[in-house]
Amino acid sequence: MTEGFHVPGDAPTHYDVSNAQVFIQKTTGWFQWYLQGGAYNLPALGVPFAQTGPTVTGLYGALPTGYAKLVKGNFNVEIGELPTLVGAEYTFSFENMNIERGVLWGLEPAISRGIQLNETYKKLTAAFSWNDGFYSDRYTSFSGSLAYAINAANTLTFVGEGNAGTYNKNTGATPLFLNNESIYNLIYMYAKGNWMIMPYFQYTDTPKNVKIGITDSISSRGGAILANYNFKHGISLAVRPEYVKSSGNPKDVNAINLLAGPGSGVFSFTLTPTYTKDGFFARAEFSIVHTVDSVPGFSFGKVGNSTTQPRGVVEAGFMF
Repeated sequence: MTEGFHVPGDAPTHYDVSNAQVFIQKTTGWFQWYLQGGAYNLPALGVPFAQTGPTVTGLYGALPTGYAKLVKGNFNVEIGELPTLVGAEYTFSFENMNIERGVLWGLEPAISRGIQLNETYKKLTAAFSWNDGFYSDRYTSFSGSLAYAINAANTLTFVGEGNAGTYNKNTGATPLFLNNESIYNLIYMYAKGNWMIMPYFQYTDTPKNVKIGITDSISSRGGAILANYNFKHGISLAVRPEYVKSSGNPKDVNAINLLAGPGSGVFSFTLTPTYTKDGFFARAEFSIVHTVDSVPGFSFGKVGNSTTQPRGVVEAGFMF
């Protein structure tokens, strides 16, 4: 990875192992299970790159996902460390059509511990989860999703998550403002032939709670379009434009920063060509992030006054 206008503590160039994971699962019978373990990092737009070692030890450990699954017909229950229901992008780079996760993903939970119920009935697929939100180890968060398959090519999904309690924990895996938020998605997916197009809208809201250090309420709203076209000979091209805007007055001393200062917005554009053959894959990525109405000191560069950051990334590996 190489980037322009890096912030203090980051570097202009990085080399690392993005994923070295093993998956073991049982997918038949009434009792099933899934284990995913190994090394990983989570490159995301607009934030400094974190090396693989500190990412594993500082976030979800060497077993980031693992759960037992009880199945009866179209109904099942999952218990353990689970991928979130929120958002249109997955946690790990190999699961997505882009290498880096987007700016909307940065406001979403990734891995939660808890229990999840799933049911499919005709064209409807529903899921409900009781979990610990942003990996807080306090089981006060509830999330749910409802997907309607309009036809074979079109699906509409609504997702929501909220925290019924409050908690003043503030770590890399459990950010204070995000762990106490409510978040909602409306996701539409079109998949037919060589095309996959997925626009989605996201809204977040964190209420004021001075007792745990949230001195003012804060919200954000934004949207993205994830699109991918498959050419011949294992070549595909993915694009992802995004925009997200936060509330807040930069002149308010109690204002909370979610993006590039209170009241700021962030636009990003990502382009990712990919080549796959059997178990081998290679892809390159160019991305650019631009802040809007940013507060001096909260953007990019040595003093945080550069409003644009370009990046180039190359990733290659095997999946077998």
